[in-house]
Amino acid sequence: MTVARQSKPRLDHVDAMRPVKQAGVVSTHSLIAFAPGALAAVGGSLMLLHVTREAFLFISACMLTYGYSDLHRIGYGYFYRRRLTSVALPYVCWTVIYFVVTMPGQSYTVGTGFQHFGYLLGTGYYQLYYLVVIMQFYAVYPLLFWVVQRSYAHPWVLLGTSLVLQVLMTSLMHWGVLPSHMRGYWATREITSYQFYLVAGMVAALHLDQVHDWLCRNGWKIFGATVLAAAAAEGWFLAAHAYPGSWLGSASDPLQPIVIPFNIGAIACVYLFGVWLVEPRRSKRIRVLARSGSDNSYTVYLAQMLFVYALEDLSWRSLNGVVPWPLVTVVGVAIVFLSCVFMSGILARTPFAIALTGRRREQWSTWLPEEWRRTRRPPMSESESPIDMDRVPWTAMSEPASASGCG
Repeated sequence: MTVARQSKPRLDHVDAMRPVKQAGVVSTHSLIAFAPGALAAVGGSLMLLHVTREAFLFISACMLTYGYSDLHRIGYGYFYRRRLTSVALPYVCWTVIYFVVTMPGQSYTVGTGFQHFGYLLGTGYYQLYYLVVIMQFYAVYPLLFWVVQRSYAHPWVLLGTSLVLQVLMTSLMHWGVLPSHMRGYWATREITSYQFYLVAGMVAALHLDQVHDWLCRNGWKIFGATVLAAAAAEGWFLAAHAYPGSWLGSASDPLQPIVIPFNIGAIACVYLFGVWLVEPRRSKRIRVLARSGSDNSYTVYLAQMLFVYALEDLSWRSLNGVVPWPLVTVVGVAIVFLSCVFMSGILARTPFAIALTGRRREQWSTWLPEEWRRTRRPPMSESESPIDMDRVPWTAMSEPASASGCG
């Protein structure tokens, strides 16, 4: 027997965090590809931009928990079928695409080619490792949700415990105490490296109104604290960069305890920026762009390296000799991001929409956002709505949640 689901409003302000986060991901990879790698300014920027990983997981956990808080009623079959369609299928397809794109110049035999492809599937090609972590999260979601529910009356105890474990784990990684398979490259692909951000996203979803109100009341304080945390992290980085091998640890470590306060503050600031973007007093064009950016954000994440590679083939980095590298990088980010959005619009209207964008196929007549067209369609049903990886099935609903504005 099919259990009827209770409709929930779309969390427009949380959805609006997605394109902001993806712009940060594209900026990270553009800095690596186009900026002079030896500069301390580049390394310091990358250290802060790595917050996009934690933001990615926080948003995913928040939206998943908000959408599937009745998991015990709808059943695990429905839950995992949707995860398979919106995450596992695009993951496999894009792994194939990147394997083929990067094949020229490789000396694979049939055996080594299959072996390397299997390695990519298991570990995640370049940026796709985010999905490896997300799929680990899906596997343990029922257990984590049970723990979070049991702590509903005392969320700060759970968050505090999780934060202490996060700081401890990251510190042991940074100072090389943990074994090699739990540090560096491998640590970025393990759910234990990000457990606090997943737990925080789940707790935020179950206490959304209280979290929202607190963030809105303390917005400027949060912003100030985040700036101070960024300054402290940059100071640590510069010292570690100037004195390699010192007790400060490696400046290039992808996971560092010093950035945890900044990560928390930055995620809160992006949340507040999402609230600002979708407030009713914003112009219709801004709100439409935020919705469109959210719809296309998954494809931006999946496809970005195709355009980074294309710019590399065009010797984009060589422009640093005649143009300041920050400008070269910023323009590169814009080109990559907009190209991905354009590709997303095309792919979402082809038979390959689900496999390559994680979205249901849309009609070509919907190329322009609904709010920009003269005629309005009736609200989309679940079967034709976008299903961007961790969205709830009713994401096409137009009304925002009650927590979509600050006062």
